[in-house]
Amino acid sequence: MCSRTMASKTPVGFIGLGNMGNPMAKNLVKHGYPVIVYDIFPEACKEFQDLGAQVTESPADVAERADRIITMLPSSPHAKEVYTGANGILKKVKKGSLLIDSSTIDPAVSKELAKAVEKMGAVFMDAPVSGELEGVGAARAGNLTFMVGGVEQEFNAAKELLTCMGSNVVYCGEVGTGQAAKICNNMLLAISMIGTAEAMNLGIRLGLDPKLLAKILNMSSGRCWSSDTYNPVPGVMEGVPSANNYQGGFGTTLMAKDLGLAQISATNTKTPVPLGSQAHQIYRMMCAKGYAMKDFSAVFQFLREEESL
Repeated sequence: MCSRTMASKTPVGFIGLGNMGNPMAKNLVKHGYPVIVYDIFPEACKEFQDLGAQVTESPADVAERADRIITMLPSSPHAKEVYTGANGILKKVKKGSLLIDSSTIDPAVSKELAKAVEKMGAVFMDAPVSGELEGVGAARAGNLTFMVGGVEQEFNAAKELLTCMGSNVVYCGEVGTGQAAKICNNMLLAISMIGTAEAMNLGIRLGLDPKLLAKILNMSSGRCWSSDTYNPVPGVMEGVPSANNYQGGFGTTLMAKDLGLAQISATNTKTPVPLGSQAHQIYRMMCAKGYAMKDFSAVFQFLREEESL
């Protein structure tokens, strides 16, 4: 359970109030934590001011006022800037502070940040989330899964906050392993989504009814999450992005970003990932051809268009 016993005493800092950060921070407020917020866009802070949160001018200001801080940022460069920049957290971080980064970034950058944080006598943990596929809804409902990397002794302190925002909090190992779990999952997801789209498209071309084909796949060995829970073919399932012109869900841009991180990690560890590389190129091509804001299952539509050219 999310502990409320400390709520009256210790404020929590939250930096990055975007699509995922906003509902996550609101769940902390809901659980009675005084929240101190910062976002590079002041308008993102406005509704938190109305909820009674303190709004600050910089990440350094947050670090001055809170000794537990969660960051949720778009990319590795943003994370470096927020932690180590001119007005970054490390300019004013207190000794013994707990800093939890829920951004999805390069595991090597998480390790780099952890070293810098450690030098200041504070603790860094990476805790990326999965659940973006259910999108902002999952974040609002507190149904996210957090994959946490860092010193095991600090895990319970991190868990106290993360359980306010997620239904599963899993300890993965040293710093960077949370990111590693996240990017491995998303690489596999991209590969299986492309495979599902190819198989469905071929079956349709061979005269099979898409609903029937999906039913057969889902009772056979080809079954996967992309085929049975998030089918990419319009009309096969209700309540998924393919049923709504690929709106909502997990954007193609975000999938391309995560596949890029998988590529960097594969290069750094000399790991062959031929299908991961191919998936990365396919999602990058989709971004270049007008699919950037559509859900990643739109690869089905992309394949159909490629054929008709």
